[in-house]
Amino acid sequence: MKKFLFITLSIAIILYSCKSANKTQKGTAIGATVGGVAGALIFKNSVVGAIVGAAVGGTAGYAIGHHMDKQAKEIKAAIPDAEVNRVGEGIELTFNSALLFKINSSELSDSAKADLDKLAGIFAKYPETNILVEGHTDDTGTDEFNMALSEKRAKSVAGHLQSKGVPVERFTIKWYGETQPKFPNDSEANRIKNRRVELAVYANDQMKKDAQQGTLPQN
Repeated sequence: MKKFLFITLSIAIILYSCKSANKTQKGTAIGATVGGVAGALIFKNSVVGAIVGAAVGGTAGYAIGHHMDKQAKEIKAAIPDAEVNRVGEGIELTFNSALLFKINSSELSDSAKADLDKLAGIFAKYPETNILVEGHTDDTGTDEFNMALSEKRAKSVAGHLQSKGVPVERFTIKWYGETQPKFPNDSEANRIKNRRVELAVYANDQMKKDAQQGTLPQN
C-alpha cells in the first residue's frame, strides 16, 4: 500500500510540474519516473499499463515520444471516428464496437475494414512498434458470452490488420469481456462506450535501442 501511495504521489507531482509542457515532454517525464513496475501496479491489464510499462524515459523517451506524436497525428487525420490519445511514450487508440461490428457479432463492417486498412498503412510506415489489441464489452449478456465475444472481436481486428501486411509478431491480443468497464454500466450511453476495442502502440526493442543511441529519425 505504501508503495502504491508513493507512486501515485510521484505521478501527481510530475503531472503538476509538467502542466505547461507539451505532450512529448510530459510523456518523457512520466516514463522516466514511473517505469514498468509502476505501470503494472497502477494500470494492470490495460492498454495504458502496456504503454507506461514499456517506457524508457530520459532523452530516449523524449525521442520516442516525438516519434509517436507524428504517428498519432496521422492516425487522427486518417480515422476521425476513433479516439486517439498520446499517453507517455505511446498511443492509445479506442474504437467503439458499434462502429466496427454488427450487434453481438465479430464480423467487421465494410466501413470498419476501410478504417483498418488506413491504420495498417500507417503501421507499415512505423515498423518499430508493438501493438496490443484488447476486446471489451458491457455487462449485457452472460459473462461467458461477453468473454467469448470480446476475444473474437479483438482477434478480428488484429487479423484484419495482419491480412493487410502488419507482421503478426508485432501483436499481442487480449480480451476481458465485461470485467474492465471504462464507465459504470448504468446507462445505455455508458454501455456503448464500454463496448470497445482498444489498441496500445508502443516502442519495440529496436526503437528503444535507436532512441538510446540517438539514431531514431525525427523528421
